[in-house]
Parts: sequence; C-alpha cells; structure tokens
Amino acid sequence: MNSTMFLYSVQEKYADAFAKNLTIVLLGIIIMSINGMFVLTFFRSSVFYNDPLYILYIHLAINDMLMVFFSVSLSGMAYAWQNVHLPFCATLLIITATAHKNTPLTLAGMAVERYIAICKPLHHHQICTVRRTYILISLIWDVGVIPGLLDLILLSIVCPLSVFTTAASRSASILYSTQYHEIQTRFMNGLYASVVWVILVFTYCQVLVAARRASADKSSAKKAQSSILLHGAQLLLCMLSYITPVLDKMFIPLIPVDRARARLTFLNDLLTNIVPRLLTPLIYGVRDKLFYKHMKGLFSCRLFIVKVESTNQ
Repeated sequence: MNSTMFLYSVQEKYADAFAKNLTIVLLGIIIMSINGMFVLTFFRSSVFYNDPLYILYIHLAINDMLMVFFSVSLSGMAYAWQNVHLPFCATLLIITATAHKNTPLTLAGMAVERYIAICKPLHHHQICTVRRTYILISLIWDVGVIPGLLDLILLSIVCPLSVFTTAASRSASILYSTQYHEIQTRFMNGLYASVVWVILVFTYCQVLVAARRASADKSSAKKAQSSILLHGAQLLLCMLSYITPVLDKMFIPLIPVDRARARLTFLNDLLTNIVPRLLTPLIYGVRDKLFYKHMKGLFSCRLFIVKVESTNQ
C-alpha cells in the first residue's frame, strides 16, 4: 500500500510539473509570437523610425520578449536541471530581473513622452528626439540592472568567494536569502514603484487639465489620457510582483499541503510576470491605427505572395 501511494504521489508530481511547464511554455510562445509580429512590422516600416513613441513601444515589446524567454527558461530548468554553477545562474537571474524592472521604467518614459506631446506640443520635436530616445533606453537598462548587481555584490560580501564555484538554485528567493538581500529588495522595489507611480499620476493630471482647455486638441488629449490609464493598468499588474513575496510569506504557511503551496506560488508568478506581457501588444499595437495598418498590410502581402507562389507551382 505504501509503495502504491508513493507511486501515485510521484505520478501526480510529474503531472503537475508537466502541466505547469506546458502552460508557461504555451503562454511564452504566444507572447513572443505576437510581439515578434510587431517587432517585424516596426523594422520593415521606416515610417516609425523617427517617432520616439514607437521606438519606446518596440523597446517595450523586445524587453517583454527577453523577459518571457528567460522566465520560461528558468522555469523549465527548475525541473530539468536542479543545480547549476552560480555564475551562470546569477547571470540568468540578473538578465531576467533587469528586463522585469525595465517594463515600468519604459511605461513611465512613454507617459512622459505623451505629456510633452500634449502639454508642450511646440517643444515636442526639440525635446523628444530620436537620439534622446535611445539615450533614455540606455539609461533605463542602466537603472534596471542596478538591483540585480546589488544582489550579486551583497552575496559576494556576505558569503565566501568559494560560493561562486559551487552549484546553486535558479530561484532568486533561495539564492539571495539573507536579511540584507531582503532589505535591499524592499527598498529598491519601493523606490522604483514610488517614482514610476508619481510620474504616471503627474502626467495623467497634466494631460487631463490640457484636455479641458479650448486650445488643446481634445481628440489627441483624450487618446493620451486613455494611453496613460492603460499604462497604469499594466503597471499595476506588473507591480503585483513586488508584493507577491509578502503575500507568499503571509498565506503559504497557512496552507498545510505542499502541492497547494506550490500551485499558489506558480499562480502568483504566472499572473504577475507572464500575463501582463500579453497586454503590451493589445494596448499599444492593436489600438494604434497606423501601426495596425502597417502590420495588416505587411502580413496580408506576405500571405498573398505565398498563395501566388503555391498556385504557380
């Protein structure tokens, strides 16, 4: 009886692992495929090259693709490859954490661009240039990588250097488990969230005031309001990942079954890291008439060419 129960528990464990990996891989493929279509449309249509908003949007799409790819890879490796050398593990975690931090920072940059376009239209072309947009993207990556590097520096200070030659787990909560890492994580998450939310609230209020002025372009202002509100909705989902560790510590000890705990942790990770990336193409790509027009023309043309060639053959 004991051997039969053990066999069933092992089968259920592998069934859960398979279901989780299948779900996250399918979602990852969907997100990367949709974002890939928008990235291809951007690089095939030169009309977007000189618009800072589209440059920031395509940076957001590429960043989401990187984040999803490395998140899915880490999730799969957690089952297939339990322990890896710490330098390789830390590199993957830093890239994933940087891409995760880049999302709210890019959303804040896009909100500022819309604020300048609506509230300071005469200075928009002078302030929001292509060169400054690429400088902003480089600054976003520089700022986004800081928390991951701080975690690694703290690890090298707290632990002996021999730890870098040993095997380690790919989970940040396990690898960076000291109280110094917890304090650093709380401080950086609070700082990032506060700055980004202040920017979003400020830009939305300014655009709202501009929309009520008779001299302002009300249609453009209304569209900017909707964009910033959608920024806030997506940002709220992304920011949930900052409070999920706290929720895990509060509620997971109350759940007696280990499988239920694992499922809750997986659900939290899915809703805060993967699902919000589905909103990026829906909010910015499909809503934008110009981008949607070029994407529709590009892919309809490709389908027509493929159909003609297959007919000729």
